[in-house]
Amino acid sequence: MSNAKAQQRTIAKEISLQGVGLHTGADVLMTFKPAPENHGYKFKRLDLEGEPVLNADASLVTNTQRGTNLEKNGVSIQTTEHVLAACVGLEIDNLLIELNASEPPIMDGSSKFFVEALEEAGILEQEAVRDEYIVKEIITYLDEESGSEIILMPADEYQVTTMVDFGTKVLGTQNASIQHISEFKEEISDSRTFSFLHEIEMLLEHGLIKGGDLNNAIVYVDKELSPSTMEKLKVAFNKDDIAVKPNGILDNLTLHHANEAARHKLLDVIGDLALAGTRIRGKIIANKPGHFVNTQFAKKLQKIIKNERRNYFPDVDLHATPVKDVNQIMEMLPHRPPFLLVDKILELTKEHVIGVKNVTMNEPFFVGHFPGSPVMPGVLQIEAMAQTGGILVLSTVPDPENYLTYLLKIDKVRYKHQVVPGDTLIFKLDLMSPIRRGICQMQARAYANGKLVSEAEIMAQIVKVKNL
Repeated sequence: MSNAKAQQRTIAKEISLQGVGLHTGADVLMTFKPAPENHGYKFKRLDLEGEPVLNADASLVTNTQRGTNLEKNGVSIQTTEHVLAACVGLEIDNLLIELNASEPPIMDGSSKFFVEALEEAGILEQEAVRDEYIVKEIITYLDEESGSEIILMPADEYQVTTMVDFGTKVLGTQNASIQHISEFKEEISDSRTFSFLHEIEMLLEHGLIKGGDLNNAIVYVDKELSPSTMEKLKVAFNKDDIAVKPNGILDNLTLHHANEAARHKLLDVIGDLALAGTRIRGKIIANKPGHFVNTQFAKKLQKIIKNERRNYFPDVDLHATPVKDVNQIMEMLPHRPPFLLVDKILELTKEHVIGVKNVTMNEPFFVGHFPGSPVMPGVLQIEAMAQTGGILVLSTVPDPENYLTYLLKIDKVRYKHQVVPGDTLIFKLDLMSPIRRGICQMQARAYANGKLVSEAEIMAQIVKVKNL
């Protein structure tokens, strides 16, 4: 499995679309705007006082009837899935979505027009590395009442398979799959939302589908079309005549795909799982998916990711032959005992480094730092992480011995547990953005005894030393 990381992306310029909300029937102006690194997806309600912003977050899901709806402090965004699917399908990470209503425009009931607009705006690569959850164990969610189930398993790509079975003659069992997210635009984005005739009748009777017409929803006729129903549909869809096509759908619409229903369900899965807040590297198998099971799975996945990252501990063999031993470290770093705080380097790639320090009672700082109850100073833990990060940044030049590494910034420092004599410290530093002009920004973490003991964001720069 490849561990290569991609850079985050946003759009190059803002772009707007106009239409009506499927359920509200309200005219909507929606604008996609570029967003900074680590922003994620956010919705902004321009029509409300204070222009409140809602994160695209599974924890904000309050209702999944007829779409995935978010709400916080009385502010709601309805039917988020088609827009979010377009964002994920184009591998856009950061976007501000402004609306002057509670619901994005339904357009044709698919993600096609959102994809086209975002592509017209242009995709802009950013410096920060994309956050991605690499699936290592099977994760499942089963809704016993409906029999709907979602399974997530390890894979080299984000892959999705949907299997639907509505138990009707007009729409039997269908499957759809993508093996790479790049297939979304051509294979999935134009697949439109659908409903059954009996559902349409109920929604119309309760005034819950005001923006629908035969151009933005496939209607499968699963019951006899009575004259009274025919008249209601003519009025609702503003048509002089309505009939049923041989394939069992209402007329004035041609299927884009024979399995368009399954493809649209796949679109919904991608959009709903975007609410987990993290890109997924794994294979989704969704049996009879729906917005409820999709978002419940997103909530479960969100908790698992948060818990794993809180309890993460580098899986390294402390007895393995190091990538660099202490002598090789001293060939790269100018530090010397007692201020050399890294004993060996166990892993070194273009994107991360793992180093080790064995903390003993012989450390000179223990003489004066709480001598009755020795604790390694937090500033020295940061210094040790910085030295480890120095190995990462210096490995990018052919003559590291001719460079010095200087700290530029330390941010978001947190100390979780004490480090005492006898502990083995493991430092892991990951690039937060590509190295530019010798400047390196890293997420630094130190672990001991199976848990995180300290962390910080570190920015450093390597400078060539003259007249050596």
